[in-house]
Amino acid sequence: MPNPPPSRAKSAAPAVPPPLKQAPPRPKGKVEGLRTGFWGKWPRRLKLTREGKYFIFITFGVGVAAINTGNNLLYLLLGMLLSLIIVSGVLSELSLRHLTVTRRLPPRAQVGRPHLVEIEVYNHKHRVPSYAIEVEDLRAGQPADKRCFFLKISPRSAQVAAYRRTPARRGRDHHVGFRVATRFPFGLFEKSREVSADDELIIYPAVDPVRLPQPESGDRTGGESALGRGNGDEIHGLRLMREGDDPRDIYWRKSTLPDQRVLRERATDTRRDVAFSIDSSHPGPTPDDDWSLRFERRIRDVASRAVAHLKRGDTVSVSASGGERVRANSSVGADPLLRFLALLEPSPESAKAPERPEKLRASA
Repeated sequence: MPNPPPSRAKSAAPAVPPPLKQAPPRPKGKVEGLRTGFWGKWPRRLKLTREGKYFIFITFGVGVAAINTGNNLLYLLLGMLLSLIIVSGVLSELSLRHLTVTRRLPPRAQVGRPHLVEIEVYNHKHRVPSYAIEVEDLRAGQPADKRCFFLKISPRSAQVAAYRRTPARRGRDHHVGFRVATRFPFGLFEKSREVSADDELIIYPAVDPVRLPQPESGDRTGGESALGRGNGDEIHGLRLMREGDDPRDIYWRKSTLPDQRVLRERATDTRRDVAFSIDSSHPGPTPDDDWSLRFERRIRDVASRAVAHLKRGDTVSVSASGGERVRANSSVGADPLLRFLALLEPSPESAKAPERPEKLRASA
């Protein structure tokens, strides 16, 4: 029996569908979704302005008068008023369409010091500009009081605005999205939509200027640096002067010969280790107002003193009663310390870390 042609055998094989391509993730800080309502997704919200309320009242009065009298001029006037409402809805919808909102946060922020947050709006429409766009930055658990206004955003272009904000509390500042609104063209209605854009900014505690006492000679022990040649205050030894040395270090009592200069070698200063401790354990299930106020004052005081010691060149370590610890020096900077203090939260006394036996024997 002859074999079937190879073309028929190929046609009998079932076709395998190609794998589905996953959509790329959207970048952080941009438009991600719409507000979800009871009946599904409500992409827009409509709010009457004060002028809009007057306009609706006049339109309703003209409509009642036209129905009662049957006057054609009143019907014509009613049609013109209703057409303005329709035109206002169409133009405002065109202004809100195809807009991308992006937020740019600063790398760091601090309590009591103002910082700028940039808002960029990009218009993706090819021919239609957007007018009178107001962007409101939404934060979790805080009132929405920061807005940026854009008079005109041309097609295929972006506009950038910024608002100034002064934080009052340390910790995590969660930005959850934007509220994009417009009153274009007549100011009768405010049409808006909410978009989600998650961002987070760490608010450092406030740092006050602190004047530290001058370190004594006995306090220059236990640091990170070892004894050796450097630029300290103590004298390490004497040697002959070479080319490029600082002439201010010449030791004139030993420089008797005219062709030989004796130089004083300075010792390297040892940097001190400074340790701070914070009691983050509160009595009871929740901290009261007095304890919270003392806790925040302690964090502010530790932050101020730690930054002052770092500027002087010391090594600073901060520990909490819960067992958390951070260490920083002048080469690393104050960012690890301030971030640790910004994110430090109170805990109940039951969660307090037990002391180690070695520490108990040392203290005894």
